Amino acid sequence: MQSLPIYCNPLLTYLHSSRERINRSRDMWLPLLIFFLAISPTRSNTTFIHKSCHTTLYPELCYLYLWRFATRIGTSPRLLAQTALAATLSTTRSTTRKLVSYARTHKMTKKEMSAMKDCLEEIDDSAYELHISMVEMGKVRLGPDFLFNMNSIETWVSAALTDDDTCTDGFSDKHMNVEVKIMVRKHVLNIAHLASIALAFVNNYAKG
Repeated sequence: MQSLPIYCNPLLTYLHSSRERINRSRDMWLPLLIFFLAISPTRSNTTFIHKSCHTTLYPELCYLYLWRFATRIGTSPRLLAQTALAATLSTTRSTTRKLVSYARTHKMTKKEMSAMKDCLEEIDDSAYELHISMVEMGKVRLGPDFLFNMNSIETWVSAALTDDDTCTDGFSDKHMNVEVKIMVRKHVLNIAHLASIALAFVNNYAKG
């Protein structure tokens, strides 16, 4: 099916006018790529991951995303939180691509396209906040500024979670296509739940 013409398609306007957003996204990928290249997928030493995941609201999702990094994480609460942030950021960026692809290949009303544009902006903000949080988790160390720095990280991750929730709020109109609403909710709830998991691990590390 054909999408709306470019002059009335706010999503395409968003895509064509987002040079700064694209540059910001590109800049966040280098540390993320380096971080994941340092991790060797393995099934060993998963007991710590399993027990930690069961302290979150979504233990099965948590274990699904983190068990493969068990060797790198070991029994470190700091590395657990940092890895959860990295996994959430990676999934958030892939979610953006999925939503953009869906919008380009499906017919949507002007209201739905507008909601999708707003949603993508919220997710982009969420990714930026997760990126900052992940980088700061890599630098934070015990010391006089530890609690201040951890509080800042907690605030950024909480903001990312709020952005995800705001995205789904935009599709609450009962007159919107049910398929669109279900698709957006499915993908965005996934990254919101991952952000919740990451926040739980950040909070745990902050408490020592």
